[in-house]
Amino acid sequence: ASSPVLHPNEIHLLVALTSFHHGEEIRYGVASHFLNHRADVNITDIPCYVQPTSHFTIPESHETPIIMVGPGTGVAPFRAFLQERLHHHAGCKNWLFFGERNQKTDFFYEEYWTSLSLQNKLTVDLAFSRDQADKLYVQHKLLEKGKDVWAWLEAGAHFYVCGDADPMAKEVESAVHQICMTHGNLSHDNAKAYLKKLRHDKRYLADVY
Repeated sequence: ASSPVLHPNEIHLLVALTSFHHGEEIRYGVASHFLNHRADVNITDIPCYVQPTSHFTIPESHETPIIMVGPGTGVAPFRAFLQERLHHHAGCKNWLFFGERNQKTDFFYEEYWTSLSLQNKLTVDLAFSRDQADKLYVQHKLLEKGKDVWAWLEAGAHFYVCGDADPMAKEVESAVHQICMTHGNLSHDNAKAYLKKLRHDKRYLADVY
């Protein structure tokens, strides 16, 4: 969740504590429990293995528009993306779609996104699924802003999605496909071909798990 350009001697992590009930006992995820509850800040040595994701990087040109879809902890790399781009005085064509359960408790890096938005360096669309009667997810916000999403794609934007592979990433892809048909006036097959070309050109990039 951090760029080495801004933080050369640090690695920032966004970690959600995993827990579940087994009978009457609460059990925790091994890594998330260690990082949240066991490791002492600046004391515990934490061995790291760096696995590069060379396919999931920002465009060479910092002026290229980017659309970032990162619900939950999937938003982490986009903080690094923006730190990198803004360090290089990138333009203002940055758009983030973020979603979680509740805005009051789950708006990760709220101050950072809000600050950038107020400076007109970032467009932010939010989907907090449990803050209203009907569940609201990032794919719904994409469809709601479909006309502008299509305009950005036609202007050369790179589209990123990070987080759960199923169902989130599939639902996001379906939403983009629908946007291509609705606002690009493409047939079902031509919209699929458009998405395929975006992937081929490395303009639709996913880091999902």
